[in-house]
Amino acid sequence: MNDNKVRYPDADLAEFRAIIEDKIRRAEEDLALIKSSYKNDSNNGIEDTSPTFKAFEEGSETMSKEANVQLAIRQEKFIRDLKNALLRIENKTYGICRVTGSLIQKERLKLVPHATLSIEAKRQQR
Repeated sequence: MNDNKVRYPDADLAEFRAIIEDKIRRAEEDLALIKSSYKNDSNNGIEDTSPTFKAFEEGSETMSKEANVQLAIRQEKFIRDLKNALLRIENKTYGICRVTGSLIQKERLKLVPHATLSIEAKRQQR
């Protein structure tokens, strides 16, 4: 990308801010759902079923609880990355590749608004 711009204009930054704020709102809603599902002490009404089924159900519940905890951890990192992107918008460094110093393509930022690497820099990492 042979662009002489050092940063995105304020109008673009405002557009990215709206996208990021929407993603944060949705991600926080998803996180609340994930957390409520593993904090919820639901036994799905299995008290009167056979002990074998109950043991299987508890094992399954433990596995899904662990999976939900992992999902929650990933979601919290995603939200943190998005909030860091908002900080970069505030200090006008948003959308600048931390490796090449050039602007990250607008299409990439719309898909991955918390990106800090251009496609070129990302490929070099492999």
